[in-house]
Amino acid sequence: MNIPRLNSILSTLNRLTDDISIPYPMKNMWERCRIRGGFHFGWPALTIGSKTARIPIIQGGMGLGISLSRLASAVADTGGIGVIAANCIGLIEHDYFKDGRAANIRALRREIRTARAQTTGLIGVNIMVAMNDFYQLLDVSIEERVDLIIMGAGLPVKNIPVKKMRDAGVLAAPIVSSARAARIIFKMWEKNYHDVPDAVILEGPLAGGHLGFSKNEVNDPAFRLEELLPDVVTEVAAFEASFNRKIPVIAAGGIFTGEDIHSIMLKGASGVQMGTRFVATDECDADDRFKQAYVDCTTDQIGLIDSPVGMPGRAIRNEFILATEKGRFPSFRCAWQCLANCKAEKAHYCISIALNNARRGDLDHGFVFVGANADRVKEIVPVATLIHRLAEEYSDIVKEMAIKRLDKLERLVAGIQALQIQYNTLCTRFRETGQQYEKRMKEIQARIIENLEESWALVNSVMPA
Repeated sequence: MNIPRLNSILSTLNRLTDDISIPYPMKNMWERCRIRGGFHFGWPALTIGSKTARIPIIQGGMGLGISLSRLASAVADTGGIGVIAANCIGLIEHDYFKDGRAANIRALRREIRTARAQTTGLIGVNIMVAMNDFYQLLDVSIEERVDLIIMGAGLPVKNIPVKKMRDAGVLAAPIVSSARAARIIFKMWEKNYHDVPDAVILEGPLAGGHLGFSKNEVNDPAFRLEELLPDVVTEVAAFEASFNRKIPVIAAGGIFTGEDIHSIMLKGASGVQMGTRFVATDECDADDRFKQAYVDCTTDQIGLIDSPVGMPGRAIRNEFILATEKGRFPSFRCAWQCLANCKAEKAHYCISIALNNARRGDLDHGFVFVGANADRVKEIVPVATLIHRLAEEYSDIVKEMAIKRLDKLERLVAGIQALQIQYNTLCTRFRETGQQYEKRMKEIQARIIENLEESWALVNSVMPA
């Protein structure tokens, strides 16, 4: 990429702007020409309510112990928003099968506090609305004053303690799969709480885990993330106007590279949520064998499953999944009815236990949820390395787009230089003309006075005494 050429043009443009704006002041020159200091190739910050993340990335909340305090704090340290997933978090406790609800509450509180002790960055919690302990986990998150609560797997509209959240400085972001869902949530909040969420996360059909789409919709081009985004942005914009606040739309599902981030932000997203990429990191809280499954999986291994919770999900279709589909079901003991609509008895396996087994590295008795692009993961790296690569990819695509416009930019700069010469020439002529005008006027004035004097003299000569 011809960056020196671009830098040279930008330097010339800066100089030209100075040359024109300083001697010949033009109103709001710098406000209209945001080129001062060089072109900005980096990604923008993500502001949600009163809080700003230096980078526009939210790490996706991955339950059953995949994203806990270690991963969340590492992401927060890089400037993104790290997220602890609350659903069935108690499975990391020794007594989950004695009292799953209590284990969840205890584990979530501890993980939030641990994350807080490890970073000064932004920490969020992801809570599934469909969980039977949703409100208890919500209370814990508010009590611990997390920065952001993300609510998915259902519509968070009933009995939401909005005032408590506001008093604690906790932001709220629902996950939706359509503009219609966003409209319902925002209208219900407006009606019930005279308030609206601080952001909304639009999750497309290429995401990992449970999906908010039918199997037919998953591969339908009409339901692609980039097709859904404009309608959600438009829907949210109406509430931005009503409440006089910025409500960012965060895009999620299938976003893999810095170029993907740039592309979806051009279409109206203020930031992105990414899950799959953060599994293959050193700091991910899952067992290394779980992470390696991402590295080893192939395109044909990634597919949809019928989850016991009654929704399609995207996973690596390993031997465990194939066996359950053929009727060879593992024995299991359900700890408690963690999901109201779970059909574990009908499916003959508990999805929470299966996912937790996989999280611990026992892939023979469990399976791995993945995003559609998981086969592109080639190695396990530190979170900081991943963020650096994404930032470079984002920067590179911005530079490439700028360079593609170099010829036009050079023509524009050359045109400005020509106009500057004409401008300076006209100014010089004006000054010279002004000097000539003053001299000529004095000459004319003198001649007028001389002629007047002669006229009066003539008049006096012919008038009788």
